[in-house]
Amino acid sequence: MEAVFALIEKVNSAVNGFVWGIPAMVCIIGVGILLSVRTKFIQFRKFPAAIKATIGKLFKKGEAGKGAITPFQAVCTALAATVGTGNIAGVAGAIAIGGPGAVFWMWISALLGMCTKFAEVTLAVNFRERNAHGDYVGGPMYYIKNGLHKRWHFLATLYAIFGVLTVFGTGNATQVNTITTAINTALLSFHVIGEESKGIVSLVIGIIITIVVALVLLGGIKRIGKVTEKLVPFMAILYIILGIGVVVMNAKNVPGVFAAIFEGAFNPRAVTGGVIGSIFVSMRKGVSRGIFSNEAGLGTGSIAHATSEVEDPVEQGYFGIFEVFADTIIICTLTALTILCSGVPINFGVDAGAELTISGFTATYGNWVSIFTAVAMCCFAFSTILGWGLYGARCMEYLGSEKFIKPFMVVYALMAIVGATMDLGLLWSIADTFNGLMAIPNLIALFLLSGTVIKLVKQKSQARL
Repeated sequence: MEAVFALIEKVNSAVNGFVWGIPAMVCIIGVGILLSVRTKFIQFRKFPAAIKATIGKLFKKGEAGKGAITPFQAVCTALAATVGTGNIAGVAGAIAIGGPGAVFWMWISALLGMCTKFAEVTLAVNFRERNAHGDYVGGPMYYIKNGLHKRWHFLATLYAIFGVLTVFGTGNATQVNTITTAINTALLSFHVIGEESKGIVSLVIGIIITIVVALVLLGGIKRIGKVTEKLVPFMAILYIILGIGVVVMNAKNVPGVFAAIFEGAFNPRAVTGGVIGSIFVSMRKGVSRGIFSNEAGLGTGSIAHATSEVEDPVEQGYFGIFEVFADTIIICTLTALTILCSGVPINFGVDAGAELTISGFTATYGNWVSIFTAVAMCCFAFSTILGWGLYGARCMEYLGSEKFIKPFMVVYALMAIVGATMDLGLLWSIADTFNGLMAIPNLIALFLLSGTVIKLVKQKSQARL
């Protein structure tokens, strides 16, 4: 078995190096800049309108028609998928491998990603369609299929294939790994279990998650929407309060932390004691983990938004701006500040996960807070599993038919057992690789459809006159 894992790691490392190389960075940042320029930086220009359209309407839940969910449920389902281990374990890993400067590049990718995700959501709603059951279906597969010439339709198939493969790692295995880490850390801190029992506890947790995930996902989009609309606000508020508390209690360290972030972005060697010497490593980790967190460029969030009971594509696109801002600029930043302000030791150059973030909380509040962080992290990760389950089901439906959805859901739920017992470093590496592969066809489509985005924005502006 070790030989198999070694081979997988070797192959994945080679593919990952290509996927997240300089061309990928150019494409991700380039498309973000292109869309920002062509929309006249709508993510900044219309930010107040985006906040009004999102926060101002989030709690007007209402009822959705057949085959749809409310805009509130749509944004909760999308946020459920984005606000997850990328915010907790992903940020910790980015700092450990890329140094504090990785946070700066995460911010840059988010500021551009706000416009990228706006475009994805707008296109998804504009080009969505109804399936045989009357449910709304949409996302990159459908805006490629319905918005581009037939010669580009192979991109939709590629996206769906990579999407099915990605959900098992990004949407499930890494999330379950974070849940088991959080629970094991809490149990160890109170001496409920010993190190020798971690494997058994992880397996039990994996089995329980498999059962619960299957029950929710097999209930369809309506049940997913109802669960996420209750879970997301609770988990986000709890985590934000805990994070702000760490920053306030370590306020004296804040100036030095921001100095390390900005200096480390361009001179990581000076901040990490020479362990991280490459600017590109810092940039790559910041951008890749940023995308893992907010999904801007992946197109996945637009799949949830396409199911919303809404008529105006641009209005729903504002939710995309809000999601990236809330996910990365607020929650990821709080995670980074929790780690860096608390002063916990960071073993630069060695991958880290949720345990580093938990240590930032416990160093400030004491071991008792590990219970609350475990609850918050379990909510983050579980909601992400549900959101990505929907994405995988839609990709599978596009590739085959609706009859494949339930078998896929069963296999997807069983993946939780693998995630609970697999090596963390390899999990994150595989997830990064598939995220990059998934982004390629979507970024090409966004480039080709940028003119359509501009047209839709202009139509909305003219409608207001």
